[in-house]
Amino acid sequence: MRALLFALIVCSLPLWAHAAPCVSATSECERWLELKPGERAMAYATRPLDQPDPSVRRALIMVHGTLRNADHYFASATAAGFIADALDDTLIIAPAFHSADPHCGDKLAPGEVSFSCDGDSWRSGGGASSDPKLTSFDFTDALLRRLADKRLFPNLKVIVVAGHSAGGQFVARYAMASRVADGLGVDVRFVVANPSSYAWPDATRLVAEGVGSPAAAAVAWKDETPHAGFVFGPFDAAKAPGYDQWPYGLEDRTGGYTAGMSDDDLRRNLAHRDVTFLLSQVDTLPLGGFDASPRSMAQGATRRQRGEAFVQHIRQSLGAKAPVIIVPECGHNDRCVYTTDQVLPVIFPPAQ
Repeated sequence: MRALLFALIVCSLPLWAHAAPCVSATSECERWLELKPGERAMAYATRPLDQPDPSVRRALIMVHGTLRNADHYFASATAAGFIADALDDTLIIAPAFHSADPHCGDKLAPGEVSFSCDGDSWRSGGGASSDPKLTSFDFTDALLRRLADKRLFPNLKVIVVAGHSAGGQFVARYAMASRVADGLGVDVRFVVANPSSYAWPDATRLVAEGVGSPAAAAVAWKDETPHAGFVFGPFDAAKAPGYDQWPYGLEDRTGGYTAGMSDDDLRRNLAHRDVTFLLSQVDTLPLGGFDASPRSMAQGATRRQRGEAFVQHIRQSLGAKAPVIIVPECGHNDRCVYTTDQVLPVIFPPAQ
């Protein structure tokens, strides 16, 4: 009789109470979000996005790199969640910004949005090639709204939006632009790792002297703390035409998600939002899709130097807090970065 009663109790529990998180980048973990009637986008997620789940206390949105390999980044994020012992109360999501544009050539599912792959692309909230009125930032806004829905996730306290490399470009610009991050009733944080370029907040750039020189950048890997002492000043536009145009700067935002926003709005968001920068100690080589265009080189000689200079500049010019972590012994490798002891508390913060 007791055994029968116990079985009845277990069977009557809600599914979330005993369902294990989905951690493989297969169709079982695919979640689809309708952005407009007949237009949808896909993400891998450890739990359903449309079912009540009181066990979820935090969420991590992990944005892929230039290869649009959401499966790989889902594996990195879930591996980090395992190491941090956070899988039981964290909803991990890896959105896929697929593109059928010739430069990318992804095979899309029926009704799947084709995000732009070039120029003002998915990295910077540009209009989708399949529907210019939809952007990658709109997809992320929709994810944030879904996570903040108390009918689905009543105990969720904090959302972290993180990305590495091209995903770092995405998160740095989304942190400046998101229209929903401040009004959700949930703490939203951003973690930017090793992008090749930033949306510089004004027309000045790094003056290549002292720690700002290419020679200094080449040997910077020897230090485990952020460099300082960068000097900023006017830049000769003839050396890099378009150096201050979006997404490298704030000029000429004529389309996409940020078109209707003022420069001051973007600067204000960057200054007051919770944005942490992760820079790999040895990310000083032109590897992994490194952007060596004149517009990027105007921001620094290496990814690490660009990040250190950008953080110093927004602290000085905007009053941003902008914590920066030099991730020890890592190069341009997302799995090394996100599974490092110093980084785990940043992407899986306490959710009290």
